[in-house]
Amino acid sequence: MNYKAKKSYGQHFLKDLSVAEAIVEGLSSEKGINVLEIGPGQGVLTELLQKKEINLKLVEADKDMVNYLAKKFPEMGENIIYLDFLKANLEKVFDGEPMSIIGNFPYNISSQIVFKMLKYYEIVPEMVGMFQLEVAERIVSGPGSKKYGIISVLTQALYEGELLFEVSNKVFDPPPKVMSGVIRLKRKKNINLDYNTSLFKHIVKTSFNQRRKMLRNTLKSLIEKNNLGEEELLVKRPEQLSVEDFIYLTKKLDNES
Repeated sequence: MNYKAKKSYGQHFLKDLSVAEAIVEGLSSEKGINVLEIGPGQGVLTELLQKKEINLKLVEADKDMVNYLAKKFPEMGENIIYLDFLKANLEKVFDGEPMSIIGNFPYNISSQIVFKMLKYYEIVPEMVGMFQLEVAERIVSGPGSKKYGIISVLTQALYEGELLFEVSNKVFDPPPKVMSGVIRLKRKKNINLDYNTSLFKHIVKTSFNQRRKMLRNTLKSLIEKNNLGEEELLVKRPEQLSVEDFIYLTKKLDNES
């Protein structure tokens, strides 16, 4: 069966089995875990995942691709779900049970996939995914790097991340114009959300939207409201602050605390 990739869905089908095996190996090998594959494409990961003792479901937004997968994997039946992941209620996929996420993610929505996962972090202990290399590096980069930004801080507040390996564009059909990277995110064991998470997101986004400015300028209205002019972190630029620094500032700037 041949299936032509659609630009509108950001499809680039992985054709290298060794890369597919390395992605699947990146996932925890615990028996019986729930795993959701996003955007299965032609099923190269799916085929390998089926060999593991896991509960596997696929979510695919392209109706033609769903029909293709249903013919290729008839045994999966209703576990092939025709749905846009970004619109999904993840609580319903495995009836509220924890699930790991895996996929060769469509690059045009890969950042949104991460933000969606963060919203449901309580039921997603792990994610292994292929991203455009630049995006992969942004997600896992630490303070001091020019790649460190909004998605880095918001993700690392909840997950430990690592870049597992880089991937050439030659292993895809059609080949994308960029290099790719596979990352693994593992939820932190002791997450303590004893701070205003909405304010935290606001501070992180506001700070990095003007990343060349010191925080005392970008957060001026909040600082004045809370009389926090002497805090030494405020003379730094956002890329110089760790996740813990942003959490500390959030607590200091929360006038409801």
